[in-house]
Amino acid sequence: MDIKEIKAIVDLMKRSELTEFEIEEKDLKLRIKRRDDSAPVVYGPLPAAPVAPAPAAAAAAPSPATAAPEKDEGRYIKSPMVGTFYAAPSPESPPFVKTGDTVEPETLVCIIEAMKVMNEIKAETSGRLVEVLVKNGESVEYGQNLFKIT
Repeated sequence: MDIKEIKAIVDLMKRSELTEFEIEEKDLKLRIKRRDDSAPVVYGPLPAAPVAPAPAAAAAAPSPATAAPEKDEGRYIKSPMVGTFYAAPSPESPPFVKTGDTVEPETLVCIIEAMKVMNEIKAETSGRLVEVLVKNGESVEYGQNLFKIT
């Protein structure tokens, strides 16, 4: 199934009363579910959000001509795609997570809208959220830090 076929399904859902669509092929399972008043939400395997490893001892000492490395302890939940960041399922809803929350690998932390498809992003790691690095509705790039965790 290619992106044109997925777009056609989404367009069909927008034009009809269809609220849910699911298809399973040999190496693909796609489920699209429309929320009450918005574009369809696609559930399916997403690429893993890269998370920076915990800082380790530097492999080599910085040369005297360079600035001292930043002391930035912590790990990051990064964007697995280009799109628009949403901290909550709707403008009236509370955010999925907030500073101080503990996250687990399956914790839903945000939605990234890409090509009118809402992609649920999970933490994919455990820790305590210490900072939300992007604002609701902000455009994000692939690999951009979204959340800082410890």
